[in-house]
Amino acid sequence: MSMFGSKNDKQSNVANPSVSNNVTNSIVDGTSIKGDINANNDIRIDGVLVGNLDCSGRVIIGAQGKVEGNITCANAIIEGNFKGKLSVKELLSVKETGVVNGEIITDKLMVQTGAIFSVTCTMGGQILVPLMKKESHASK
Repeated sequence: MSMFGSKNDKQSNVANPSVSNNVTNSIVDGTSIKGDINANNDIRIDGVLVGNLDCSGRVIIGAQGKVEGNITCANAIIEGNFKGKLSVKELLSVKETGVVNGEIITDKLMVQTGAIFSVTCTMGGQILVPLMKKESHASK
């Protein structure tokens, strides 16, 4: 084993069990990031992110926040601007100041009056069977 530990030691440090679930990462107003982010806890973006975000918790895009890229998360609250593909496992909430453009996949959706919501949206994980297919099975 080297002075800096093995590759396996580094992997175990990534998922530190002492990290609290109540911790929120924050990208403050005036900060701009270009690249991909992986977060095990909630994250709030009041700055600018150009890239992809994979978050195990909740993503909040504040009123001053801007994100362009793909986001995968458990829950999302959008008060600012989002452009890209957004995959939310549970609830997506778009506030009255939110501007969302792109593709949305979510289980539940709440859009407040005043929000700009220009998307293609898939909700609830429903799989629709075309009517023609149902009829052809019924006739056999």
